[in-house]
Amino acid sequence: MKRFTAQTADPVQIVDELLHGKGAVLLSGLFTPEQIADARRIIHAHSATADTVAHFQGKAAEEGTFHLQRRVWNLLAKGDVFTDMAAHPVLMAILRRFLGTAFIMGSIAANRILPGGPGQEPHVDYPYWDMYDAETHPIGLNASFPMNAQVSILLDPFTEATGATAYLPGSQKELRYPTEADNFYGRCERMLGEPGDVVLFFGAAWHCAMPNTSEIDRTAVLINYLPKWVKPLEDMPAALPAAFMDNASPDMRQLLGLNYPYPEVLDQAEAGNAVGRT
Repeated sequence: MKRFTAQTADPVQIVDELLHGKGAVLLSGLFTPEQIADARRIIHAHSATADTVAHFQGKAAEEGTFHLQRRVWNLLAKGDVFTDMAAHPVLMAILRRFLGTAFIMGSIAANRILPGGPGQEPHVDYPYWDMYDAETHPIGLNASFPMNAQVSILLDPFTEATGATAYLPGSQKELRYPTEADNFYGRCERMLGEPGDVVLFFGAAWHCAMPNTSEIDRTAVLINYLPKWVKPLEDMPAALPAAFMDNASPDMRQLLGLNYPYPEVLDQAEAGNAVGRT
């Protein structure tokens, strides 16, 4: 992966790499050690038991080891640090170029893989995540324009031993679901990094968590971003307290989709406008 800092993160270069290059970049220097420690503490407090298991595909579910991966949702309601992460100015600048100036956030969650966690099968991310059922998507759908960006904020070391995410460089250009014939594991690279690093990638790139064979956790904040007209995965406004919504910054209101009014009951809107004109 190409590497950038908060000072060298040029949106033009990064967007070109996401679309036409390997499909992923690494950013460093966006968050302080204190922010990373705070986020990790909150996530571990909310995933201390196996009640927050993540969905595992295939092998892991069969082996009964799914409890070794834990997901924490609705992070915006769990600490101010996650609001700061989601709307970081460097990320906002890149994503405005990649997804349009009015892009939104599809979800913000944490993924914690404990020692012994078996990883996942190769896949693509929302809204492409069911591309294996191709007939449910429009004919001719292609990767010439993005409908997704993924951000992984590393809270633990991402090494080969801890199960750093594997991805196949350039696979985002094909926009299809990976198959066994693609030999993903024989061709993939790893998203390696240290706590505080950020991996930004086009979620159409084939990727997966790898087995954690170390003795430490592998934790990350995962943020999904979308164009303004794609339905979000999480209904975040419904899950957030009124005080959060009242105090949301302009950037956060954009991320929550509050600046885009649709879907709307248009006959009621038209009736209201008509009343106002009489």
